[in-house]
Amino acid sequence: MEGKKYKLSRRDFLAGSGAVLLLSMLGGCKSETLTTTVTSTKTSTLLSTITNASTVTETVTNTGTVTSTATKTATATITETITQPVTRVITDMGGVAVTVPYDINRIIITCMGGATHEVAAIGGAAKIVAQPSMQKFPVLLKIYPDFANLPTVGTFNNINIEEILALEPDVVINSKISSEGNQKIMNAGVPVIRVNTGRSDITGILDEFAMTGELLNNTSRSNELITFWSEQLEVIDARLADIPVENRKRVYYVLGAITHTNGSESWGQALITAAGGINVAEEIGAERDIVLEQLLVWNPDVMILSSNEGTFVSVEDITGAAQLQEIKAVIDRELYLCPVGTFWWDRPAPEAILGITWLAKTLYPEQFADIDLKALSKDFYNRFYNYELSDDEFTGFLNPTA
Repeated sequence: MEGKKYKLSRRDFLAGSGAVLLLSMLGGCKSETLTTTVTSTKTSTLLSTITNASTVTETVTNTGTVTSTATKTATATITETITQPVTRVITDMGGVAVTVPYDINRIIITCMGGATHEVAAIGGAAKIVAQPSMQKFPVLLKIYPDFANLPTVGTFNNINIEEILALEPDVVINSKISSEGNQKIMNAGVPVIRVNTGRSDITGILDEFAMTGELLNNTSRSNELITFWSEQLEVIDARLADIPVENRKRVYYVLGAITHTNGSESWGQALITAAGGINVAEEIGAERDIVLEQLLVWNPDVMILSSNEGTFVSVEDITGAAQLQEIKAVIDRELYLCPVGTFWWDRPAPEAILGITWLAKTLYPEQFADIDLKALSKDFYNRFYNYELSDDEFTGFLNPTA
């Protein structure tokens, strides 16, 4: 109504003030939205892109209404690439740095030194595409039946390059003493990994296990095998600690012929000494043959008889030889056949630790009376061949034939 004066009451004043205050408070608040996107892929470089965008809009009107909007958008795109190398370098048992494919899937073996058994025990049996015949080891073929059908492309220096190339191997495993054969394979463009094949000691065989684990990209498995060996050797050493040198058994190792043996440079030395014996043939070093008169002079306490070189000298052959009747081992009938499992236990291979334990028990039955070789063997087969060894199979190991 024109000309009429209005009077503001105290209650109206307070209500209006409150509204203004509320609008002011609302004007200080922001609605916030955060969006983050992270994308990660593996490529050959590390690439990071961070994008931040912020917009703030505030509008205030005279009517006391405040609108405030804050929008924050963060986008992070991370592209990460880790490239796997195509090749890598392995130092073999000949001390040679060998460039091999990063992934080893096809292996040819051209030696008979236990390399097959190392590869199998370390988880690579399915990668073997050719190797020497394993017909001598029926339990091995029972565990790995495919081994019975694998081709043979030669051994040591006598190898067939055309057959090797036809199988397209990633690597060939051969003996470090087969220089001629190794050179032929390398000339054909195939890398060669050299192994010891009998010319080894305890340190050498454990190093070979480690190298094989590296070659197969399975060092956890090779470390488990090395640990098994190390723990069992500690057990043996502890039992031998109280036996003075003068009371140690003197041992002669027969390898297919009465006068064929191992000196200090071959595995027989490691086998005998690790089991607490004294190798009477140590003095011949790398030589392998002696004259019969030398054996009579050595006069060993024990003779162990091996079949691992193709021929076999039996206990009856020894006891029936007139010229050996004065030897202490013959008089006391301390004549023992070396066991054979998936491989000869008296050769450097994964099971050789069982052979060392067998010989320690044979030489010192009282000190090792509580060591259960059968239980140890079953444990080994279960762990490294994933196989339940039977009692009959174990008994067969201890009674080998030619």
